[in-house]
This record gives sequence, structure tokens and C-alpha cells, in this order.
Amino acid sequence: MVFMITIATFLLASAAALAPRTPQAPSILKDPPPYTNPPTSCPEAASRLSVPDGPHANYFYSDCHQSVHVIVTSPRSGDKLSVVKPRLLVAWPAGNSGAFAQFESGSGQAGSLSVTAKSDGSKSGEAFDPIYEAGSGGNPRVGVTSVLHFNDSAILAVPILGSIRSLREFAEGGKIDQAFQDSFGFLQYTDGSASIDRLWFDGVTKSTMHFTPLNGAQTITINRGEKWTLGFGQGDYKVEVSYNYPQLDQLSPQEVLADAAKPLLSQNPDLTTSLAFLSYKNKLLAGTWRFLTYFGRDSMISMLLMQDILSHDAIEAVIAAVVERINHNDGTVCHEEVLGDYASYLNKKEGIISAEPRCDYKMVDTDFLLPIAMQRYFLDTKPGQQNAKAFFEKVATFLPENKGWTYTRLAQVTAEKIMRIAAPFANSQTKENLISLRNGEMVGQWRDSNYGLGGGRTPYDVNTALVPAGLRAIAALSRAGFFPDHPDWKDLADKQANIWEDETLRFFEINVSESDAKARVREYVLTSRLGIDTNADTITGDVKYYGLALGGSINSGGPVPVMNTDDCFRHFFLNTTHQEQLSSFLSQTADHILQPFPAGLSTDVGLVVANPAYATDADFRNMFAQGEYHGTVVWSWQLAMMGAGLGRQLGRCTGDNHPEFCTNKDLHSKVLSAYNRLWDTIDANRAQLSHEVWSWSYDGSKFKAVPLGAITSTESNVRQLWSLTFLAVHREKF
Repeated sequence: MVFMITIATFLLASAAALAPRTPQAPSILKDPPPYTNPPTSCPEAASRLSVPDGPHANYFYSDCHQSVHVIVTSPRSGDKLSVVKPRLLVAWPAGNSGAFAQFESGSGQAGSLSVTAKSDGSKSGEAFDPIYEAGSGGNPRVGVTSVLHFNDSAILAVPILGSIRSLREFAEGGKIDQAFQDSFGFLQYTDGSASIDRLWFDGVTKSTMHFTPLNGAQTITINRGEKWTLGFGQGDYKVEVSYNYPQLDQLSPQEVLADAAKPLLSQNPDLTTSLAFLSYKNKLLAGTWRFLTYFGRDSMISMLLMQDILSHDAIEAVIAAVVERINHNDGTVCHEEVLGDYASYLNKKEGIISAEPRCDYKMVDTDFLLPIAMQRYFLDTKPGQQNAKAFFEKVATFLPENKGWTYTRLAQVTAEKIMRIAAPFANSQTKENLISLRNGEMVGQWRDSNYGLGGGRTPYDVNTALVPAGLRAIAALSRAGFFPDHPDWKDLADKQANIWEDETLRFFEINVSESDAKARVREYVLTSRLGIDTNADTITGDVKYYGLALGGSINSGGPVPVMNTDDCFRHFFLNTTHQEQLSSFLSQTADHILQPFPAGLSTDVGLVVANPAYATDADFRNMFAQGEYHGTVVWSWQLAMMGAGLGRQLGRCTGDNHPEFCTNKDLHSKVLSAYNRLWDTIDANRAQLSHEVWSWSYDGSKFKAVPLGAITSTESNVRQLWSLTFLAVHREKF
């Protein structure tokens, strides 16, 4: 249908104040995304998945033209209305791109507006249908269309078009840089419809939301004033959300799985479809919708946990993406890529007119995972051994600064960095020689929220597990002929690994007497008003655990006094040979799994990743509340790594050269009991295992899982790559 424009003036706007200003012509950035034009008709059927998640209805769609995730949110009775608001969110992996429309009730009454996607009237009978318009000298336009039903009059108060990063910043903090909001075009048409569009910083890509009244619904109005909004009546409105950015080549569910794992397609269609949605020929993505792009740590941990079921294409996509993004100046591995509209924005802020991608290099844990991943695939599997030569002869193409660098050179630069920063502690075992966060950074490993490490600077997981594991891998790779410029590494890296394995735990050890431990958990439950049992009677001796990190203002710069699940790193990545230390370490891990929170870590909904009950400062304990991203909440992948790690340690008891704990009947029985208790909890929580993180409520007798996004502005991804690892990680029989 051809629409006639009655209001065709493009107006600059912001989410806070959509006041008209004089538009400026955008600059065309150099190096725009390449033009691609797939076939008009897809040879294979589209992939669809519908996932309800509390107030959020999630819809996934993939075909040869696009992959897209759509979320329609409506508050329910009892939801926190300051957090859960009516909205439409569309997220594309390509360009880490999105479109967002936050609605308000026309009557101004919070919680009264409901927004639902209707399936009747669509071509497919599904809630959403795809949009595909072949490009004419440019990229095809792709997107989705649906019918939204408003139960009352509504206002589209906050539009955001462009980058998932900008959507995430608004969703979590309520703010967005005005630079993203100053080029909206508002259009109204004679058929009563209206649209909002935005030209990206690249001067090429345009995102559009178009709404059309149906079935007698009220004409859409553009409300002009200090705040420009779209107004809707009660009823049905067709919505079309689209953009013209080049798409990614997705790995199908069949392509992402190894041949031996193909039965999972029929056994777990939801999870294998979700895995494919996050898997592409040049990278795997961290999660959706908030982290719909490359994260080095997430992809390598996921690969290591799922290696038995992943295809070689998927494994090599993970490792290649990491190598491509290495900082060749110092060997640091990229944490998160920045591309699409947000890359153009950051480049522009620095006076660079370019759409070239960028990388975030602030993490200190991700470097060590690369040699581990290389060893596990290129040394430990026959296909990896066969493909290694061709793989490492490849030349990087993703980052402009790495173009012309071979994968061999880039991987060696990272190994050189690891050997360089590991040497000081290997030579002198002092706290100052451990690995700490970068100067000026508050985060540096997986607990990467402001309070995740409780102010600590020297992370427990990095120093006691990842550094020695990375060194072990470098030694093994060197013995296999990798890094020929450093033949001494085959012995030196192993010697350094021994020192890091044996000498780091003592810096993080915390011991609390039985009487103090009981008093502290009682005070914690009382002052934090948790309304749960103290479980102090389960404490029958002194409590031993390892703190999250060293440094910070708490505990005089010593270990941060928070019990945690990061023991799983040592169990999964290391086969230590210091027998007394191994037995003691396994014993305290088992205690924390067997003891209920807050005496230990166990709840009905999983292990909490942080337990601050043994800290003495109330304000400090509040940093780890059940609404905090890394607080007293449950992370799926930590359950998976703990299950896999304890399974690995128990599996050592089947060999001839087994550790001493295997013959200690009481200790082995305790570890086995903890393993089975953990798996009983995992099995009881299958419904949320594919989520990123969840919180809990307590009904007086039992913990119940609660979506984190229902109680805080930090949402959990409904599908997270490393939360799909239970496709491969399972309970072993010992």
C-alpha cells in the first residue's frame, strides 16, 4: 500500500524530551558494512521458538534472511511496576542491533496497561511474521510484523532505535546518551498510521517502527509539546519493525552439533534451537537479549563445558573469534566486541569517522582461557590435530589493526603475555605478585558488576585456577610444537603452574570459629530481614572457605569475606597433586554444598553464587542482596561448572594413580554426597536452567525461583550461551 504523508517533517528527538530541533544531514562513514543480498525465498523452513518468562513473552525467529528475538512485556499483578513496564523489544544478532518501544497507560495509571501480541490475522498463525524486502543497491530490509493489542489507551513514551548497548543502558539505568536520540523522524499518514525512524551514525542503516490501527482502532496521534510521543487508543495495531543492516550466517541446529550429539535435536528441541540462535559461522554470542554479541569469556567457557557435543565448525568459530580480536600490542584477549551503531558512536566521540568494530580489553581472566581452549581442541581431539595447521595459518580480518596478522602470531602474543605476568609470583610468592584488576577498573572477571567482588582487587578464581590452568596448557602446546620461538616453555610453564597451583590458595583462606559463625548467620538473617531460617544449627565446627578476592576496604585488605561458588574453577580446570591441599579443598566445597543457605550455599533453587553471612558489616552484606546481579542469586553456568568439576575430581578415583581423597572413606563419601545433592537440585530446577541468572523468594518453608528482572532493572537473559551447557553436562554414576 502506498501511504500519503501528511506530516513529513523529520524532527530531532530524545527519550526524555522529544522537542523539535533543526535536523542535520548525517555524515556517511567510511568502511560501511558490506552489501549482501540473500535469495528472496529461503530453501529451508524457518525456525521458531516461543518462551514465556514471567512478564516477558519471548519469540525467536530464524531463516536465511535474519535471526531475531522479540519480547513483549506486560506487568502482572504483584510485579514491581518501577521495574516491569509495558514494552516491545526487538533484538537482532547482526550488528548487536535493536528497537525498543516503552509504553505508558493513556490514563496515567501505572500497572493498568496490558500489551499482547496476537496470532490471529497473521499469515503464519504465529504471534510474529518476518519482513524481508530485497535491497536495491543496498542491504535488504529485514524485520518482524505483528498485531499488538492494547487493553486501554496507550502512549509510546520512549523509543530507542539502533544498538542493543543503548537499549541495555536505558533498561538498566534509565539513561541513554542524547547522541542516539537526536535524529528521530516522526511521520503520520492518511490511513491513521504513524512511524518513527532513525538513521544510524553510519549514514547508511535506518531503523523503523511503523504502527497502523486495525479493526476500528483509534487513529495514531503525534503528541507535540515538551515531550513528543505517539498516542494509541484501546484496540489492535499492526506493528512493523525493520532495518537494513547486513545479517550473519547462522549455524543451524544440525550444523552446531557433533554427529554423535544429533539425537539432542529431538530430545531437546528448545535448547538446541536456542543454541543455534546464538551460533554463527564466525562467532558464538553470549546471550539474548542483553548480550547479543561476542564475549570471549562466555564463548570459551561454553565451548569447554559443551565440547563433547559441539561440531568442529562451532568449536573453531569460538577459537577463531577470540584470536581475531586479540590486542596484538600486548596479547590481551577481547572481552566484548563493539560493532554496528555503537562502534560508530564511540569512533565519532574520538573524532574518527568510521564504522569499524572495536574491542573492550578490561578483563584479566579471559587471556588464560585461550590456551586452555586451544589445548582441549587442537591437542586433545583428532579433528583438532588434523585442522591445526590450516587454522593457525589463517590471517585475521575482523579488526583493522590486526589485518595481515596470522592466527599463529596472535596466539603467541597472548601466550607471551601470560608467561610475562605469571613470572613474578613464580619467582616470589607474595600477595603483591598476584594478578589484580587493571588500574582504574572496578571489574575484571566474571563477577563484573560494581559490587561483584565486594571491592576486592585480586580475584580468587583467576589466581588460584585460571593462571595455573593457562600455564599447564601453554606447556602442553609447547611440547606439541606450538610456540617454536619459546622452546623453554614446555618445562618452564609447567614449573610455574606447580607454584601457582600450590601457593595461591593460602592467600584467600578464611576461617571462622563455630561460635562466631553461628552468631554471624543469625545476625545476618535478622538485620537483612530475609525472613528465612538461619540454619545455624547445621554449623557443627569451624567454618572454612575462600574469599572472593583480596583487597578493598573490607577486612583490612585481606580476603573479601564472602563464601562463593568459584571453587568450581579449580575443580574443573585443575588436577592438582598436592594431596593434603586437595583433600582439604574438596572437603570445604562439599560442606558448602551440603549446608543450607545462609550457613552454606544451598537453596531449593540452586547454589547462591555469593553468601555474605560471615561478614560483620551490614552495609557490606547489602552489596550481595538477592536483587544484585552477583549477589545471593543463582547462576546456571556456575551450577554446570560445579557439577562438571566435582565429576572430574570424582572421576580421578577410577584410575590407577588416584588422589588420596579417594581412599579416605569419609571424605570420598562426603564429596559424593555433595555431588548428588547438587545434581538433585539441578534436576529440580530444569525449568530455569537455560536462563542466565535467577533470584528467589521464600514462602516460610521453601525457596522459590524468581526472575531477576522482576525485582531489579538488571534483567536475566532468557537464553544464555553458557546456561545451555546442560545439554552436555550431566550427572555421572560413581
